[in-house]
Amino acid sequence: MTTSREDEWLWGWDPTPGIVSVWAEPDGRAFVWRRLPRRGELVREDLRFRPWLLLSSLDDVVHLGARLRPEREGPAPNRVTWQELEGPGALRYLLRADDGRALNSAVLHGASRRLGRPLGHLRELGTETALVLPPEEQYLIASGRTYFRELDFDDLRRLQFDLETTGLDPSRDHIFLVALRDPEGRTEVLESHGEGDDAEADLLRRLVERVQACDPDVIENHNLHGFDLPFLAHRARVLGVPLALGRAGAPGLRQRPAARGASFGRGTPGRSSEAARRVRHTVPGRELIDTLDAVLRHDFSARDLPGHGLKAVARHLGLAGPEREYIPGARVHEFFRHAPERVRRYARDDVTEAAGVARMLGGAAFALARMAPRRYERLADAGPATGVIDPLLVRAYLRAGAALPAHEPGDGTPHSGAGLHLFATGVARHVVKADVASLYPSLMREYRIGPRRDRLGVLLALVDRLVEQRLAAKARARAAASGSPERHGQEAISAAMKIVVNSAYGYLGAGSLTRFSDVHAANEVTRRGREVLGLLCNELARRGVMLLEADTDGVYFAVPEDWREADERRVVSEVAALLPPKVQLEFDGRYAAMLSHEPKNYVLQPYAGPLVLRGVAFRSSRAEPFGESFLRRALGCLLSGDIPGLREAYVATVMALRRREVRTFEVSAQVRLTKTPEQYQATRGRRRELPYEAMLASGRSHWIVGEQVRIYRAVGGRAGLLPDPETDDDGSARSPGSEDGAVSDSRDYDGEFYARLLRETFAARLVRALTPEDFATVFADPGQPSLFAPSLAQSRPVLTVLRDLRTEPLRSDEAG
Repeated sequence: MTTSREDEWLWGWDPTPGIVSVWAEPDGRAFVWRRLPRRGELVREDLRFRPWLLLSSLDDVVHLGARLRPEREGPAPNRVTWQELEGPGALRYLLRADDGRALNSAVLHGASRRLGRPLGHLRELGTETALVLPPEEQYLIASGRTYFRELDFDDLRRLQFDLETTGLDPSRDHIFLVALRDPEGRTEVLESHGEGDDAEADLLRRLVERVQACDPDVIENHNLHGFDLPFLAHRARVLGVPLALGRAGAPGLRQRPAARGASFGRGTPGRSSEAARRVRHTVPGRELIDTLDAVLRHDFSARDLPGHGLKAVARHLGLAGPEREYIPGARVHEFFRHAPERVRRYARDDVTEAAGVARMLGGAAFALARMAPRRYERLADAGPATGVIDPLLVRAYLRAGAALPAHEPGDGTPHSGAGLHLFATGVARHVVKADVASLYPSLMREYRIGPRRDRLGVLLALVDRLVEQRLAAKARARAAASGSPERHGQEAISAAMKIVVNSAYGYLGAGSLTRFSDVHAANEVTRRGREVLGLLCNELARRGVMLLEADTDGVYFAVPEDWREADERRVVSEVAALLPPKVQLEFDGRYAAMLSHEPKNYVLQPYAGPLVLRGVAFRSSRAEPFGESFLRRALGCLLSGDIPGLREAYVATVMALRRREVRTFEVSAQVRLTKTPEQYQATRGRRRELPYEAMLASGRSHWIVGEQVRIYRAVGGRAGLLPDPETDDDGSARSPGSEDGAVSDSRDYDGEFYARLLRETFAARLVRALTPEDFATVFADPGQPSLFAPSLAQSRPVLTVLRDLRTEPLRSDEAG
């Protein structure tokens, strides 16, 4: 079957099926593991490829003399070939050699002579001079190959393992148990037979043996790169145990750069804590997947998760069974001493849930690996612009023999803002959301707005293809049986397409961060977006609805009380027909009530089901749990019109705080330490900060930047540090219940401080929903009762209209 040029840009051109892992070395050796479709057999290919790089000129290689030859003369031993690419791009010389190390050394030698100073790495030349990619990406771009052709997600052999340790510091703590789930779904527990180093070393050897025996294509866990692998690597190094977890090469874990790496609480001895946070481990022949990456990617768009730790996510997704074992994370080893079977169940449940999270949320990265010329594990944690779109563009240009533009600074033109309107605040009834599906990419397609320097039109072609593929995948997913591999696979493809499509506009406006950025094109997209949004809002208002909030994601509006769902859908359809053809407006939900607080900060009450909270005003990982619990109860009362019930919720919370009936965990806040001990001591005399005072007061004089702790304000203005509760797998904490055997709670927090915080911080988020008189009455201090307090029996939430488009439409200058 022939493929078009645009298909090659998106999918590559080599049809080789079943690639599950690629490993390449700088010397030109490549190893490819393939799982044969429908047979499941694993085969390995040992190949040679010609490492390559791009330069802006040949100045740094002319010293090679006769060893430098044009590509048209063909490769030869110990020779570097060059090819001048077509077009105006700055990176126009493609250099190849049999050994990438020799090629890099030749360029560095020439550049060092030219600059008059030694260079240690080609990146020191700058992105305007050179483009050098990891060996695997060089191989995949040059060959046109991609991962997973003709495979489904369930065709992969996936193994999960999870460490249980005596603490969080690998320099002094130990691994005493490892839970493992094999590719067939069987769970087992490996335990240390004793307390000493020899017993731990034996445990690690047995883990390596089990991984080799199971021979998985993928190894998964939640926070795998943040905790398990760096802890395991450190302990193996200390104990002298070879970690032969890969399928080739010398034993041991390799390292690669990453945005998020080690995250255990006391750092990684022997190397900079900041450096440890920016590397990940990797091995030949297997892909190491951290399900926390999939969770973060999912929540970035969905914003529906209560937390990012494994337990919270598993509960939210319905993966946690009724018999799921919970133990405070800091006390797992203690529990193992007196209740080992509970710990074994706990560990087995962890790997089972990690496998479930990977299957439900990890399909997007799997689908991206079918497109982008990068390793699967790199795509799992890659940003969609520089991590996905850029490799696709590089492959397309090299396939066409075209020169690539270098990263360039902008011309000073500011990036114009997106359309955002808040038309009313307070509580509205009978609310509808109309969704504008991928507005900016749709406008790019409709008006053919692409980057000026993309002379081949690759970005727009990719967006066109991705939108078409996404719609087809969504249709196939709807047609497939619920829960079937086909449905999971098609939903994953749709999600992957959406990620890349929606990042196309961000790629345009990213300035010097992206190769084809174009702020003028980005501004034209936002101008068109504001124009469409204005048309949309005015046309909805003409049909008798009350606009509440509008932005590029969609529009919320309130409809007359006597309207039915059919009326709501009709209005959306009528307005959709007036929009540009490629801009899709869809009916996206109806709600009994909505609290509009600030732009992008609101609460929705569905006609059936739990509240939906959006924005940092209502969902923040830094908020004290007692405040969020109060808000959920208060919002339920408010949106149902029960103002006396709102008052009762407030009084009950204040009194519980003053009586210290609230657990200390509930008043604590999770904070990230951003100063070293030395930095804080240098400023402590001028300004004292609660997080660091809490560390010092608890006897902690050493910590690392990035460490997350839970602190609270104790009586007398003291700073309190909360002993570790159950620490979930992303470093967040879950309040342990009494069944967990929680640590004793001193409850020495400042109740009056937290009562004030309740009113001034949490209750204040409801101020726009009540009249000033009702707000003062509802949140009056219950410790100072008034003989003349107004009755709340007839009080109701209010809606303040800031602008009614039915009488004052948006003007063209406001919209565009």
